[in-house]
Amino acid sequence: MLERLANVDFIHVKTFSYSSIFQIGDSRIINGFSRALAVQREAEVFYGNEGNLPSFDVIIKPITLPTITENLTLTFHNLPSVIKVKNINVKGFSNASVLHVGNSRNISMEARVKHIRQLLPHGHEHETR
Repeated sequence: MLERLANVDFIHVKTFSYSSIFQIGDSRIINGFSRALAVQREAEVFYGNEGNLPSFDVIIKPITLPTITENLTLTFHNLPSVIKVKNINVKGFSNASVLHVGNSRNISMEARVKHIRQLLPHGHEHETR
């Protein structure tokens, strides 16, 4: 793996959360992994099965990666030995995100989110609790 010096003048990141990575410099392997359950309700009703992540296929079903069938031709021109960055300003990173200045050999990122919306029956939208 090509090694370079990473030179960053200024980085401002307001928020990092949920398996996010901030890396300056070379790395061999970066793995980001996140699971989340988002429940939106019109009323405070709990059915009892919302918090069981393994019960949702989107969480446990293996991800099938597409095979690359195209012929690839790569040409590298790695002339300077320094990666120079003047300014990075980010509001936020979440759910297996990466901010990386440098070289990496292998990067694997996975974020799975199950969204559930619990709506009131039609005609009861304005009921109070």
